[in-house]
Amino acid sequence: MTTVKHETALDRFVTRARALFAREPDPEKRWTSLDPILAELLADPAVIAASKKWPDCRIVDKRIENLLFYEDPDYKFVINGLVLNDDAAGAGRIHDHGHIYTLYGLLDGHQRIERYERLDDGSKADYARIRKTSDSACGPGEIDLVRPFEIHAEDTLGERAVAVIIRSERSGGFMQGRYKPDTNGYWQGLGPRQTVRPFF
Repeated sequence: MTTVKHETALDRFVTRARALFAREPDPEKRWTSLDPILAELLADPAVIAASKKWPDCRIVDKRIENLLFYEDPDYKFVINGLVLNDDAAGAGRIHDHGHIYTLYGLLDGHQRIERYERLDDGSKADYARIRKTSDSACGPGEIDLVRPFEIHAEDTLGERAVAVIIRSERSGGFMQGRYKPDTNGYWQGLGPRQTVRPFF
């Protein structure tokens, strides 16, 4: 008896992303071209169904958990999942992702996404003056590209929200910026903790 392996939406995403990375060495062009590939993954009914079983991501020691579904052996990009409920205190804190690119795709539920710009020159220790530049409510299928060191926050809107996140490398092993605009505070901390689990 022959066993037939069916190609999943995740398989198709990885194949197309790897092909894009192979032909396009420029990081900015890579990441702006990845939008339609991620959009196809977000629209797949099997992906939406699978995400209903993904566990909530917890915050432990001030670090949010990310589900780790895939890490590419050649191009180093990773596929993460993030599942937040309204009680995920601290999920909406303002931060950057350090030197990496991040493509954030909302799969299910609704969230608020805020963007900020830095107004000071970064020369003063533990200090950052930032200003909010946008505040958007987002729903399923919407995608946000976060470039290196861009300041932002995502937060829940009173319901379970699920995102698929594509990062240019695995986070959690390098420092990322944290911002507190009411006091102009700034510090650094490690990024999300990674929990390996199957996608389907």
